[in-house]
Amino acid sequence: MLQVVGAGVGRTGTHSLKLALEALLGGTCHHMVEVFGHPDEVPTWIDAIDGRPVDWDALMRGYTAQVDWPGASFWPELSAANPDALVILSVRDPDAWYTSCTNTIFDGMGKMLEEGNEWMSAMVRLMDQRFSDQIADRDAMTAAFEAHNERVRSTISSERLLEWTAADGWEPICERLGVAVPADPFPKVNTTADFRAMLGMPYLET
Repeated sequence: MLQVVGAGVGRTGTHSLKLALEALLGGTCHHMVEVFGHPDEVPTWIDAIDGRPVDWDALMRGYTAQVDWPGASFWPELSAANPDALVILSVRDPDAWYTSCTNTIFDGMGKMLEEGNEWMSAMVRLMDQRFSDQIADRDAMTAAFEAHNERVRSTISSERLLEWTAADGWEPICERLGVAVPADPFPKVNTTADFRAMLGMPYLET
């Protein structure tokens, strides 16, 4: 069973949060990078995206926590399947979020769609269903971002929900999980430059 369900979308510190939860819980935290590393998961995620039944316990077997897309889009299902899990909603300023996504995820999706990537085609369907596929429209996307966050806030009880930003670091997470705060600095990874380098995209002056 998952101990943490991450409801925050990508570019809200989710990769750093993944590493932090792995350090705190001693297991693997699911993140989009796990999908790329375990392509055997892709058919099950596509089943979920296309509305076919999914065994969430089986899909998350071997993971102690989950953050980032695609899991964050299925937070209602994952939180219901793991009723004792803490739900973490990672957030940031909507305009800063959109700028970061444009320079990373959205550019990367376009590159992979041009290559005929089946998984990215499924991601576009998922965004259309549960977020917004108007990635070129800042207003539409920031509105979708805020609506997503508000749905989580209005659905998950305050006793179970932790709203968190990357600047908050270890303390709020450790307090809610009942674990000691590590001496190491909170992880800070997957900057815009890191993301673009990972996908072989040119460096972007900011």
